Amino acid sequence: MENNLDKAVDLIVNSKYAIAFTGAGISVESGIPPFRGETGLWSKYDSNVLDLNNFHINPVEAWKVIKEIFYDFFGEAKANPAHLALAEMEQLGLLKSIITQNIDNLHFEAGSKEVYEFHGNSRMLVCPYCATKIKASEADLSDIPLCNQCHAVLKPDFIFFGEGIPEIAYKNSFEASNKTDLMIIIGSMGEVHPAASLPQLAKQNGAKIVEINLERTLFTESITDIFLEGKASEIMNQLLIGIKQKI
Repeated sequence: MENNLDKAVDLIVNSKYAIAFTGAGISVESGIPPFRGETGLWSKYDSNVLDLNNFHINPVEAWKVIKEIFYDFFGEAKANPAHLALAEMEQLGLLKSIITQNIDNLHFEAGSKEVYEFHGNSRMLVCPYCATKIKASEADLSDIPLCNQCHAVLKPDFIFFGEGIPEIAYKNSFEASNKTDLMIIIGSMGEVHPAASLPQLAKQNGAKIVEINLERTLFTESITDIFLEGKASEIMNQLLIGIKQKI
């Protein structure tokens, strides 16, 4: 592990255009469980609550669960040392952007500026009909939030089953993945598409891949150059210490 850490530090320090690609695993240490797996949210809740058609048919029931998961529960989460380390790497000029599959806003809370939210975010609500947006923090979520322009039911500004990837995030993410010479994967298992195609694209274009995960993944077996097994916060702190010793 120590040898791999040193190699990863050298890759980061010497890279010209390093980016990060994060998934649910980076936020687990903030108290946010992944959606999939034995302890995932879909083992407790019906994933149909995030089906777009179901949302339009049963908005009252859908909003009960959405509020509980994404605003009561997720709202208590704070950025952890892995999020903070990525933000510091950006401040040092060593990380150009973060592509995240997460909707929890924790990269922004940590201070990262260039974040491409591939699946949208929970901090905004959007009207599916007239596209009006408001901050979730300014909405009364004790009742179903309605659009103040057309009075339709608002939805969180993250993608539901049946929706496409946000256009700007999609464009920025693919451009960064085409341009990068080093991608740091953190907490993503490589199971969700089209997001999982981004590291593949980076690799095809010659980028080195550093992966940080608790266990081996689909990425590890196919494209990863350096695999760092362990908690994201611990490994990112070690990398940051090594980086500061080198620059």
